[in-house]
Amino acid sequence: MRSADTPLAVPRQALAEATAPAGRGAAPLVITIVAASGFALTLVVFWPGVMTFDARFVLEAARAGTYGDWQSPVLAALWRVIDQWWPGPAGLLVLTAALYWTGFALVGAALTRCSRVLGFVAVLLGFTPPAFMFLGILWRDVLFGCVWLLAAALAFVSTAPLRNILEPYAPSRAAVLRPAGIARLALRLAAVALVILGVLLRPNALLAAPLLVAYAVSPSRLSLRRMALLYVPAGLALFGLLQLTYYGVLGATREHPLHSLAVFDLGGITHFSGDVRLPGAWTADERHRLLTDCYDPYLWDAYWYGRPCAFVMERLERRDHVFGTVVITTAWRDAVLAHPLAWLSHRAAFSRTFLIGPTFTLWVADLDDKSRLALPDNRAFAAMVAVHDVLKPTLLFRAGIWFAGCLLLTAAALHRRDTPAGAFVVAVAGSAAVYVASFTLLGVAADLRYAWWSIVAVLACLPVWAATARR
Repeated sequence: MRSADTPLAVPRQALAEATAPAGRGAAPLVITIVAASGFALTLVVFWPGVMTFDARFVLEAARAGTYGDWQSPVLAALWRVIDQWWPGPAGLLVLTAALYWTGFALVGAALTRCSRVLGFVAVLLGFTPPAFMFLGILWRDVLFGCVWLLAAALAFVSTAPLRNILEPYAPSRAAVLRPAGIARLALRLAAVALVILGVLLRPNALLAAPLLVAYAVSPSRLSLRRMALLYVPAGLALFGLLQLTYYGVLGATREHPLHSLAVFDLGGITHFSGDVRLPGAWTADERHRLLTDCYDPYLWDAYWYGRPCAFVMERLERRDHVFGTVVITTAWRDAVLAHPLAWLSHRAAFSRTFLIGPTFTLWVADLDDKSRLALPDNRAFAAMVAVHDVLKPTLLFRAGIWFAGCLLLTAAALHRRDTPAGAFVVAVAGSAAVYVASFTLLGVAADLRYAWWSIVAVLACLPVWAATARR
């Protein structure tokens, strides 16, 4: 008989099982079910996908096999492959939804290590209206955000104790170490590849990408010194890879999308300075319109096909043939140097519109008949549009609130950047803040879709930041 004073020997494994939170093993399964339900709901609401003018343009280019750089030629090449297996918009919709819900599921699963509640919250945040309602609108901005979400999630998961996951299936503990290391390396390489894909989809993401690259390489802790040293070389490498992919591999035609920015800036400088800086011999009536009627801080399209100022691109592109030449870049440089305050006023007006003004949100109209919804027989889509119309005037659909959220989360997590959770928040929210900020200088339209990555970043970071605060 054992004496009451004799300590009871308890196996270490049994003790670990006894002290583990009840139901911890079931948490990833529940998260998977929630994410799968979100994926299914996305298909129900948006099937077969809402085509926009941009999407139609890219799909036509994909089917023709002729690529230009006005829209991403990588997206056209990707859609060409998808279209061969699943013709039409449905294939791209499925890919976008799969990337999105997998990203949120992985973040949630990783968070269950410290809190099942935060893990569930992480995946449930994927249903937040400003994020979910864009999923079925076939814009490259949405696909880009989903790609970067999955990249960050894969890097975050790689910080988990993978050997604990593999150990039950291995004959010995030693047999686990090598597969766990390989799995961790594979996850991080996949994360870097997805960050690169995001840049190829959205070239202006080049300014934010080095932050995510630095995080994907070393997601357990984020060194500001290493990030600063890596920023310029990574940016240059990504720029070179973009040039090689666009024009070397895909043979894309140069359509000079940056000159739309130059025309927009020239129009803004003209408006704010009272000095017509757009190159060309303009009539008296045209000069008056350039000074008064043409400028719209919302978008550059007023000079392209908007009335009454479509004459601007008509002259620059079709009559004088200077669009895409050094004439435009020289005119832009001279105008900025001559009227820097007017340029800053124009950029401030655009940024104010983009961040705090009511802007265009969802494309919901049929391309051929704008009087009806894009999916006229889909009742779930109609219900979603009705909810959107109620919520659109609120702060949920203002880019500035999400930009501010990214800045606050980055600042709040900065002192915990030496932990996996803190590094995730700083890298993801920080990259989204830099990405949105880049539009203040590079933007030519103020639609909310251009800030969609910041919405997803805030939603993904909130529960992770809560985990750092909880610790």
